[in-house]
Amino acid sequence: MKLLGNILWLLFGGIVTAIEYALSSLLLMITIIGIPFGLQTLKLARLALWPFGSNLTDTGNSGGCLNVMMNIVWLICGGFCISISHVFFGLLLCITIIGIPFGRQHFKMAGLALTPFGKAIG
Repeated sequence: MKLLGNILWLLFGGIVTAIEYALSSLLLMITIIGIPFGLQTLKLARLALWPFGSNLTDTGNSGGCLNVMMNIVWLICGGFCISISHVFFGLLLCITIIGIPFGRQHFKMAGLALTPFGKAIG
């Protein structure tokens, strides 16, 4: 069932979303300061390619307060808008029963888009 969900996800916009995140990542990685943020958008691109069956896990305190500071900068520089757009599409898809599983994947992406530092996709 997860395979079918991922194939439908890719056909109906997942591949476009993943490409957009990958291109954004490449643009962010042009500068040294943008590299950590580019790595986080790559994480979003990976989740956008195969969301069904993927889980978000906290990596622990390996980054300490650096993760908190980077998440704050991420939120200010666009992470909040990315998260809100995934919440909007999640709510839109949850209007129908068929769209609920796809809406739940958008909610998962919204959580990652809100605070990506310190999280891993498993």
